[in-house]
Amino acid sequence: MAWIKVIQEDEATGKLAELYSTMTEPWGGVDNILKIHSLNPKSLETHFRLYAHLMRGRSDLSRAQREIIGVVSSALNHCRY
Repeated sequence: MAWIKVIQEDEATGKLAELYSTMTEPWGGVDNILKIHSLNPKSLETHFRLYAHLMRGRSDLSRAQREIIGVVSSALNHCRY
């Protein structure tokens, strides 16, 4: 859980609720790495574009390889994201 105050999906209104609706993952929620920007929807929108490009854009790495890199680097940094 983030130490930064975050607005959960069921508490979001306005622009934040609109953004969350486009970022909902198949498991039914928004990734915590994105929710840390919930107090600043413009920052959230910008981060999401970068995140989507890195994880889903064209690359020599497969999606699975990119996910593994994310998991390993998060574990090394003691980060739950």
